[in-house]
Amino acid sequence: MIELRNLIKIYRLNGNANTIANNISFTFPEGESVALMGRNGAGKSTMLKMIAGTVQPDSGEVIRHGSVSWPVGFAGSFHGDMTGSQNVKFVARLYGVDTDEMAEFAREFSQLEDHFYLPVRSYSSGMKSRLAFAMSMAIKFDTYLIDEITAVGDAGFRAKSEAMLLDRLKTSGAIFVTHSPEQMKRVCQSGVVLQNGNFYYYAELGKAQEHYGYTVRNVFPPWLRRNRPAA
Repeated sequence: MIELRNLIKIYRLNGNANTIANNISFTFPEGESVALMGRNGAGKSTMLKMIAGTVQPDSGEVIRHGSVSWPVGFAGSFHGDMTGSQNVKFVARLYGVDTDEMAEFAREFSQLEDHFYLPVRSYSSGMKSRLAFAMSMAIKFDTYLIDEITAVGDAGFRAKSEAMLLDRLKTSGAIFVTHSPEQMKRVCQSGVVLQNGNFYYYAELGKAQEHYGYTVRNVFPPWLRRNRPAA
């Protein structure tokens, strides 16, 4: 379970302010897969990074109950001069899991074959993405943070990735960012819309998707227009 308490995050550039979190207090339902929605630039990826702890809020706090993943599939933290195998084993040691078991899982799932033992700087972006997803799924977390990860790779790998993710989510929760409504329906039970720095949670995914449809037009849905929070 993840709690946000009085979370504030504002980016300022050239005199303009972009509010990502406007004093948000919210508790994600335990063991539930929640879709995080919002138009481009709303701050979904920044929100995931604050929850993961890689970006700090201006004020407020994120309280994590149980183990929480890094943003699943994030490939930016690989050391380019280390092999895929060495990168995976380094992460395994950080999280206190068996290095050989994690490396074998990642090697088999990523389908990198001999490239697994070559420096990551020699990988294509697709190869890095496959390794990143495999490494993320090798550790069982209580909550997974997922940002468009199963959109990478060919159709076969995407199907394999989603099947693995659904298997992990049988016993874990997730905060899930995707632009695919169909994938949302397959993975998530509920949804939260990030609009103008505020959270709007819906226990029914369809209602959250309906709200998101209004944000694309940069308006609030009719049921919120009278009493919406200040931007």
